[in-house]
Amino acid sequence: MKFLQRFLPLLAFFGGFAWDALTIGQRVRAADLWVLGAYLLAAGLLILWLARRAARGDGEPVAAGLRGRLAAIAWQAPYLLLQFFFGGIFSALFIFYFKSSGHLGAWLTALLLGLLLVGNEFVGKRYGRRFTLIWALFALNAILLFNFALPHALGSLDPLWFYVSTVAGALLAHGLWRLAPGRPGRIFPAWLLVAGLLLAWRLDMIAPVPLVKQDMAVGHEFVHEGNRFALKVEPPPLWQFWRAQSATVHVAEGGRLYGVSAVFAPLGVTAALEHRWEFREADGWRLVYRNRFRSSGGRERGFRGYSWVLNPRPGAWRFVVATQDGRTIGIFPVRVERGAAVPESLVEREF
Repeated sequence: MKFLQRFLPLLAFFGGFAWDALTIGQRVRAADLWVLGAYLLAAGLLILWLARRAARGDGEPVAAGLRGRLAAIAWQAPYLLLQFFFGGIFSALFIFYFKSSGHLGAWLTALLLGLLLVGNEFVGKRYGRRFTLIWALFALNAILLFNFALPHALGSLDPLWFYVSTVAGALLAHGLWRLAPGRPGRIFPAWLLVAGLLLAWRLDMIAPVPLVKQDMAVGHEFVHEGNRFALKVEPPPLWQFWRAQSATVHVAEGGRLYGVSAVFAPLGVTAALEHRWEFREADGWRLVYRNRFRSSGGRERGFRGYSWVLNPRPGAWRFVVATQDGRTIGIFPVRVERGAAVPESLVEREF
C-alpha cells in the first residue's frame, strides 16, 4: 500500500485531466469560466480563513492515538480542499491554453502550466507551512483565468486586456494578502510572475486565448460557394497515418497554392486575424504575402479564412494564421515542389 500511495498524486492528475478534457470539450463556454471563477472565489475565502487560524496559533495537533490522528486529518482537510480548488483551475486552464497553442513557444508555456498542475498534486500537503507558495499559486490562477475571462466578457482581443487582466490578478492576490490576519508569507513572488508573463507575452509564448485553432490546410482548387469552403489536398504517405495531408505539395509553373484556416472564438468575440505566407531563405523566414481579415465568434467549427500565393518558389514555406497584433495561432509548414499534382489522388476537405 505504501508503494501504491506514491502514485496516487499521478493517478489523481491523470484522472482529473481526463475528466476536464471530456467535459470542457473543444470550445470555451461561459459556464466553464463561471465554474472556475467560483473555484477562485472559494480558494480566496479559504486562504483568508487559514491565515486567521494561523494568526491564532492553531498549530497541527501532535497527540497520539486515534483521536490525535483524526484531529490531524481535520486540521489538514482545509489544505486538501485548497489543493482541490487549485488543481481544478490548473487542470481546466491547462486544457484551454493547450488547445489555444499553435506553435512551440505557446506549447512550452502550456507545458509549464501542466508541470505546475502535477506539482500541485505533490506539494498540497505542504501548503500549511508555505503561505508564500499559496499566494503565488493563487495569483497565477487568478491571472490566467482573468486572461481568458476578460476578453470573453468584453468581446475584444485588444492586447490592452492582457495587461489589465494580468495586473488585476496580481492585485487581487495582493489585496487578499493585506486583508489576511498577520499577513503570513510573502507576496512579492506574485509580482515576479507578472514580470515573467509580460516577458512571455512579448516573446509570443502566450497562447492567443480564448481563440482556438480548429483546422488548417494547404492545397489546390479552392471553392467558396455560399457557406461552403472546400479545398483539395494531397494525401500523406500511408506510413504518416497521423497527418491529414502531405507535408509536400506540387504546384505547376504559374499555379496557385491556397491556404484555409478555421479558428474558434466564443460567441460575441470579434478578432482581427491575418494569414501570412513565409518562405525560408538562407538568413531566415521572409514574408511573401499577408492577408488581413476580421472574424466573428460563435461558429462551432471556427471562423474560416482563406488566402493564396501565386507561383510559389520551390522550397520550404509556412502558412501562418495569427492575430494582427502578432500572436501566433497556428503554423502549417509545407515544402513546395515544382510539378502538377495528380488530380485523381487529391482528397477534398470541407471547413
